[in-house]
Amino acid sequence: MDIFLTTDRLLLRRFTEDDAELLVELDSDPEVMRFLSGGKPTPREKIVEEVLPAFIRSGFFAAIERDTGEFAGWFHLRPARNGDPAEPELGYRLRKASWGKGYATEGSLALIDKAFGELGARRVFARTMTVNRGSRRVMEKCGLRFARTFFQDWPERIDGSEEGEVEYELLRGEWEAGKS
Repeated sequence: MDIFLTTDRLLLRRFTEDDAELLVELDSDPEVMRFLSGGKPTPREKIVEEVLPAFIRSGFFAAIERDTGEFAGWFHLRPARNGDPAEPELGYRLRKASWGKGYATEGSLALIDKAFGELGARRVFARTMTVNRGSRRVMEKCGLRFARTFFQDWPERIDGSEEGEVEYELLRGEWEAGKS
């Protein structure tokens, strides 16, 4: 197992070809997909042919509960498309059974520390829909601060998309000040 990072309760490991069914299950839950596709599942073919190969190639990590070995979801820490490698984007998607346990905060904090402490990041940012209060709360708990609201074109309208997206950020100096 190619372990990238370990926290008190999670192992973050690289994805493998064997993880397709885990992603199909995750992306089939309407509540998990509410702020991503309006609750529509990601087709299995798309996961197998596009999503999983992209996860394997880039900075996506399967989150595994250390005590049970259960798949909790995934995290990513990677530059945005055409973005600066010194400014990685933080992201996460967890199974509903893993909600409310602090895993999103725990995994995000570990990745933020890795970004600044080992990878030389200047800035870490995360984005979500304005109406996704749960995800925004995780960002705030991790020390990220509101940076901006922006609007993007969605292929299909999702409830709340008219309020736009928000971006939160943490700068290296802020992270260092919080460590002292």
